[in-house]
Amino acid sequence: MNNKKLPSSAKVVIIGGGVIGCSVAYHLTKFGWKDIILLERDQLTSGTTWHAAGLVSQLGPSAAVTKIRKYTLDLYKNLEKEVDHSAGLRLNGALSIAQTDSRWQELKRQATTAQLYDVDLKILNKEEIKKKFPLMSTDDLKGGVLMPGDGSADPSGVTHMLAKGARKGGAKIYEQCPVETVLIKNGKVCGVRVKGQNIECEYVVLATGMWSRQIGEKIGVSIPLYPAEHFYVITEPVENLSPTLPVIRDFDSSVYFKEDAGKLLIGIFEGKSIPAFNKTNKVPEDFSFGEFPENFEHFEPYLEKSMKRFPVLEKIGIRKFFSGPESFTPDTNSLLGEVPEVKNLFVSCGLNSIGIGSGGGIGKVTAEWLMNGHINEDIFSYDIKRFQKFHSDIGFIKDRITESLGDLYGMHWPYKQHKTSRNIKILPHHNLLKSFGACFGVSAGYERPMWFALDGEKTDYEYSYNYQNWYPAVEYETNNTLNNVGLFDLTPFSKFEIKSDNAHQNLQRICTANIKNEVGKCTYTHMLNEDGGIETDLTVVCVNKNHFRIISSAATRERDKFHIKKHLLDEVDIEDVTDDYCVFGIFGPKSRSLMKEISKDDFSNESFKFSHAKNIQIKNSKIWTQRLSYVGELGYELYVKTSEAKEIYALIIDKGKKFNLSNCGMHALDTMRMESGFLHWGNDISPEENQYQSGLNFTISNKKKIDFIGKEALKKIKRKKIDRRFIMLTLKDNKPGSPLLLHDEPIYFKDKIIGRTTSGNYSFNFKKNLAFGYISNNHSTEELLSNDIFIEVEKKKYKAQLIERPLKQCNFKKI
Repeated sequence: MNNKKLPSSAKVVIIGGGVIGCSVAYHLTKFGWKDIILLERDQLTSGTTWHAAGLVSQLGPSAAVTKIRKYTLDLYKNLEKEVDHSAGLRLNGALSIAQTDSRWQELKRQATTAQLYDVDLKILNKEEIKKKFPLMSTDDLKGGVLMPGDGSADPSGVTHMLAKGARKGGAKIYEQCPVETVLIKNGKVCGVRVKGQNIECEYVVLATGMWSRQIGEKIGVSIPLYPAEHFYVITEPVENLSPTLPVIRDFDSSVYFKEDAGKLLIGIFEGKSIPAFNKTNKVPEDFSFGEFPENFEHFEPYLEKSMKRFPVLEKIGIRKFFSGPESFTPDTNSLLGEVPEVKNLFVSCGLNSIGIGSGGGIGKVTAEWLMNGHINEDIFSYDIKRFQKFHSDIGFIKDRITESLGDLYGMHWPYKQHKTSRNIKILPHHNLLKSFGACFGVSAGYERPMWFALDGEKTDYEYSYNYQNWYPAVEYETNNTLNNVGLFDLTPFSKFEIKSDNAHQNLQRICTANIKNEVGKCTYTHMLNEDGGIETDLTVVCVNKNHFRIISSAATRERDKFHIKKHLLDEVDIEDVTDDYCVFGIFGPKSRSLMKEISKDDFSNESFKFSHAKNIQIKNSKIWTQRLSYVGELGYELYVKTSEAKEIYALIIDKGKKFNLSNCGMHALDTMRMESGFLHWGNDISPEENQYQSGLNFTISNKKKIDFIGKEALKKIKRKKIDRRFIMLTLKDNKPGSPLLLHDEPIYFKDKIIGRTTSGNYSFNFKKNLAFGYISNNHSTEELLSNDIFIEVEKKKYKAQLIERPLKQCNFKKI
């Protein structure tokens, strides 16, 4: 549709006519919004959609992503008939193969998780693979996982099918209409400019693929993605190649194979990619249906691996060498949701080469998010607000995508750390931490100690799906914290301040707990969406009259700040003070004694009660201190000005020698928070859960007069029987790392799956494999205690037992 006259206004303007933009348009009309226009700068599919390999896979790395992919496939099947347009579906299945023991473990874990989502899947040994696919060499394989319902689709067919569905629903699609800029007024979208004409609108969706970063940069919006050169080749015809050959993913060789009209398409996800457009660092505005020159030298090692997998290729030539741009994000997850900088500006981009396989579900999620203002699913891994502004800096993102492209086929190790774009935020006492043997990981950009190597041990991860090389360090750190005192660096915790006569009233309106309006009082609380889903998990502290500080996790800094700002009254401002303070956690039974050693203030229980805070004097510094601990009582959090942190850290270390103080990292913190029964947002709670399901209804105040956001939804939830509930489990097998409990492992009651795990750790203090999770609420506690419960890991079931209270509460003498 290329009408010369564009509308003067619309409710929603979607920019970008690839598979994602067309999917968003289709779903908005499907859900009832008709006043939609889509603007494509050239022709539909002309960005990166047109050259996609078109792979379709049902299983993702999480529940939410798996739902997106399964929905996508179902949509394509149904929409073909609905609008009478072919999506070019060829569901011959997909086979993932493993050459190493570790990869075989990873695939078996995926196969185990698939059972949670009814994904049809078969595990094959190498003999079965050879029998089914005789052209393949299988001698070096450990086995494979076949998903019969997977396959591929035609990218152009899918896009035009979605566009046809969108038009049928009332959307208007205009090609040859490049958007010059997004118009913003008072921090909110008000329109777009196209060919010198302004189009007024309430919402804008950037489905602009590899152009998204530079479009955002023009209007002060951070969109962290950048294109890499992405390669595949198409061979000459292959004799006896089955037309029903499944897509074959040879992860350990970084290659995939797809049958293509009697030929083989061979694509790669190499360990070190090449950033595109290196000279200018910008995607040309007119780069349509574009390709890069051949780079056979770069592709050759992977072609050699392909010949080993399919020996027939040694005698067959290459018909087509393709190299084109494909955008990637810092963590190979998509970028969705409303941006924090501009109201009503949504992004739907950064698909990391899985746009066709996710396009339907991504469009649905984007439409729901835009229309409802929130999403009731655990989709934080896709929320653009998981990133900060520095993530889109050209130096950071170009360096990172050389690694993140390869992450798609690299080992998905537990606790894996990126090697590129490091040392962005260094703590003032970084070198001191390093001298004590810190192994650093990244948390919200900060280099943060994950664990401290014991004497003579290496300070590097040796990745594994079994026993972790940092277990001895964590055993020492958690034991010492339980029996003496541990020092934890909590600096990356997100910290926001609100100062206003209306501050308390505002907090009462957006928090579920009754916020204490008394200097020095701390309140643990949640903020909800209108449907009762848990949007934030935080502590609110009254620092002074009309002055409150909000503390939440490091990873949710931008997301939590966005949610709070969104719901504050206009006259109330929020200030991000995260980088102004370093935070030290002094935890353990000797923490009070150590505090007395470094300060002359009164730390007696009568003078400094749990969940209270006050300023204390350390040397010449006034330091805000809270008697709180994420590992359980007893403990204190010290908020130290960043400029004074190095000196205070050195003092704590020096005075702590008397009490056998140990430096402790994040693995110890995570283990001990589970021992204490504390839930973690993003693992154990999210907008997908409510406080009744998660057993956190003690944070709900029905006494305060103000109706907080989500209160009406909670009333309805309370009247009904909850459908699932949070539980804690330990395994009967108590060897560390055998098995390694992580998350998304099926929980069985007798022989039926009743739920999944959300967190896992090995507790050295209590010699237990410990797991948190949710189960369907169809079985009483008595039933669960008196019958067999199992957790399945790598296709093997392990006997588990329900624990009714946290491990630390089961052993009061040790606390």
